[in-house]
Amino acid sequence: MNQPDLAAQWTLDPAVTFLNHGSFGACPRAVQAERARWLDRLEREPVTLLVRDLEGLLAEVRGELARYLGCQADDLALVSNATEGVGTVVRSLTWKQDDEVLLIDHAYNACKNAAEVELGRFGGRCVVAPVLFPLTGPDDVIESILQHVSVHTKLAIIDHITSPTAIVLPIERIVAELQGRGVDVLVDGAHAPGMVPLDLDKLGAAYYTGNCHKWLCAPKGAAFLHVRRDRQPLIRPLVISHGANSLRSNTSRFRIEFDWTGTRDPSPWLAIPAAIATMAELLPGGWPDVYAYNHQLALDSRQLLCQALGIEPPCPADMLGSMAAVILPEGLQPAGGAGDTDALHLWLFERGFDLPIMWRNGKRILRVSCQLYNQRAQYLRLAELLRGLPHNHS
Repeated sequence: MNQPDLAAQWTLDPAVTFLNHGSFGACPRAVQAERARWLDRLEREPVTLLVRDLEGLLAEVRGELARYLGCQADDLALVSNATEGVGTVVRSLTWKQDDEVLLIDHAYNACKNAAEVELGRFGGRCVVAPVLFPLTGPDDVIESILQHVSVHTKLAIIDHITSPTAIVLPIERIVAELQGRGVDVLVDGAHAPGMVPLDLDKLGAAYYTGNCHKWLCAPKGAAFLHVRRDRQPLIRPLVISHGANSLRSNTSRFRIEFDWTGTRDPSPWLAIPAAIATMAELLPGGWPDVYAYNHQLALDSRQLLCQALGIEPPCPADMLGSMAAVILPEGLQPAGGAGDTDALHLWLFERGFDLPIMWRNGKRILRVSCQLYNQRAQYLRLAELLRGLPHNHS
């Protein structure tokens, strides 16, 4: 594949081979500069920005973001991260005893916690559908989810792209199947914006939350919650502020309450349009080229790792986006690391590689991320390092 050398567009430490974009993202220089411009304006005249200008500025941000996401600007609320988006929905809904929230066992732990804590206050519970890993295809996921729907299922929280296993789920089919059974779906799309094309209006999920600071490369603290118009009367921000008793009638209560929840630094949100534009300008074909480049690099990196370790890919190629996860062979350990779950991660970090290693059902999973600043040679070096590790079966 034709590999551009775009590392200079980021400020990442050149001494570290950073294969961990999926954890917190990384913000390009141009976007950092745009955020700094907004911070300078904020501190030069705080009242002008926060009181006089912010509502209009955020409307412009939501407009640009809505065009990218394929939705209506007034259906978006800006939040700090996808976990806040999930928490906003589960805290807003009315629960009663025996209500159930359906998740899968690849779900992000923080989101599962948000649901469990809220339902626990009312005698409800979370039901977790196990999804195979390795899996053979999308049907494995859909069948398991549908088998766990009951008359008590009030909401399903489903990942668009799983965090620990990097699987792009068949979210369109899942939403259609569940909502066709009367179960609202909250899509945890933490990784989706900037990794895969989105059309939220077409998807039609009751709720969708996603981060802008990951694959969209906006500053940390930039995310959104999309609420379908008919569900907006149900949803209120986690922080109740002046909008709760506002007498304004020129816009919706949803808009009034979410657009101001108190004093905060709005610069991550205000830099979202710059992130969308900056990333599109890095390759000739814009965002379609970004998706294609990162996807192909994920496929190539997975192939290199599987060949080096003598393992099979754990999911079909068309269920990958810009990340790939592999199940490491049993007993793969650096010298002296047996029994230490972090030993391999630390061993790789000491050799200049930053990437997560997680455990699932007793198996160690290594996940690589692929962003425009990465090169195939980096994954080749990682594969060679892992190839040289002993397999300790004692």
